[in-house]
Amino acid sequence: MSCSVEPEILTNDFYCISFKKVLSGEILYGRTSYDYENGALIFMGPRQEAVTQNVSFDVSGAMILIHEDFIKAHDIRNRIKKYSFFSYNVNEALHLSPKEEKQIQSLLSSIENEYHLNPDEFSKDILLSHIDTLLRYSNRYYKRQFINRKEMNGEVLAQFQDTLSNYFESGGFEEGGVPQLEEIAGKLSMSRRYLSDSLKSETGKSAMDHLHLYLMDEAKNLLLEPNVTVSEAAYKLGFEYPNYFSRLFKKKVGMNPTEYQKQHLVH
Repeated sequence: MSCSVEPEILTNDFYCISFKKVLSGEILYGRTSYDYENGALIFMGPRQEAVTQNVSFDVSGAMILIHEDFIKAHDIRNRIKKYSFFSYNVNEALHLSPKEEKQIQSLLSSIENEYHLNPDEFSKDILLSHIDTLLRYSNRYYKRQFINRKEMNGEVLAQFQDTLSNYFESGGFEEGGVPQLEEIAGKLSMSRRYLSDSLKSETGKSAMDHLHLYLMDEAKNLLLEPNVTVSEAAYKLGFEYPNYFSRLFKKKVGMNPTEYQKQHLVH
């Protein structure tokens, strides 16, 4: 059995965990299509928006809505904020293997069964315990997904570096300053946290680490050009204050820019 939903903006004050099988149509999360196949979980944080367009889905499945007030004064409140998959914007559904899907369905059944029991003094803690376990498994499976998508993540690294190179070559650093990671991630149609998670899984370094590596690599080239001062190099790379550039350079390279020039310039 299936049903169709006309284009609709979805948003609420709940943490949403959805396990439904989409038969056709499109889900937009942020500005881009959500990567959503059968046997996938999607997560939405409070006040985030999703748009469904001509979506037809199997009515079987489950959706859990957890209001922020329900988890107050409970340990899960702090943990749930650390799960980055609640803030992803695109191409970030959790794709489950058959074995993983069976595990998730078992946990969803446990949550449903407890919810429909007559409430008592233990009900809330047991419900939250089941939900906590579901989120822990989801986190484990996301880590597996990142590992299995190393090829994709390698493409993300290349796209990240290409975006920075194009920005630099067009004078973007000099005119607009060092780009924010949110801006770079937006050009790649993903969230900052997803970008950083992808790069971390593939290379062991975060998006900020890779931004700094790029800046220092370009800084070395600029500092070795004839008659380029430290201040000029700093401004070309988008640093408003040369002193900040010098501190970052020393932290990453092990010497300040002037020392680097003296050591490497051929006289």
